[in-house]
Amino acid sequence: MKRDPTGGDSSPTPRRALAAALLSGAVGAAVVLIAAGQTWGEGTASSGGAELPVTASGSAVSGLPSALALVGLAALVAVFAVRKAGRAVVSALLALSGAGAIGTALLGAGDSAALERSAADVMGLTHAAVTGVEHTGWPWVSALGGLLLLFAGLLALSYGRQWPAMSGRYERAGRRERGPAGPARRARPVDPDRPENIWRALDRGEDPT
Repeated sequence: MKRDPTGGDSSPTPRRALAAALLSGAVGAAVVLIAAGQTWGEGTASSGGAELPVTASGSAVSGLPSALALVGLAALVAVFAVRKAGRAVVSALLALSGAGAIGTALLGAGDSAALERSAADVMGLTHAAVTGVEHTGWPWVSALGGLLLLFAGLLALSYGRQWPAMSGRYERAGRRERGPAGPARRARPVDPDRPENIWRALDRGEDPT
């Protein structure tokens, strides 16, 4: 199996898994966040002979799917900032955030408590009856977004150890400065009579004095 110079696996499967995880994780989080702002339930509030239409958005039903989507999105980015055991932990967090988003969306699919709260606010009462309750398909869309987050987390758990890390580029740069074998090269003397040499030394991180 072919390996890249940094020690990671450069075979097509981990690369495809990386692309799929990034795409499904980002799309899944976006879907959950968009669904949270849509209408999940609607009905009619009635009190004293008066009737008014009421609706409840996903965020009114439950704020958990949105919160879990943000956690999953942060975990998706953090997967590339950590390594070894830390990467496994973050990958598990990504998968769990997706599973949690699925569960909370499905629980909210038939919830009427948010509609009752909305009806009470509209009527100016502590409690108001809601009739003709209907639920939209947005909770299921939110659950689909959670499924995509879960899929991204499972890919990260399976292939994450073979993915590159954000810090790899800087470590390679540091190795080039030190040379193939041995300590860092000694800084070249700077001619104080040439200002451009002083600026170049500062750019290299050297003390021109």
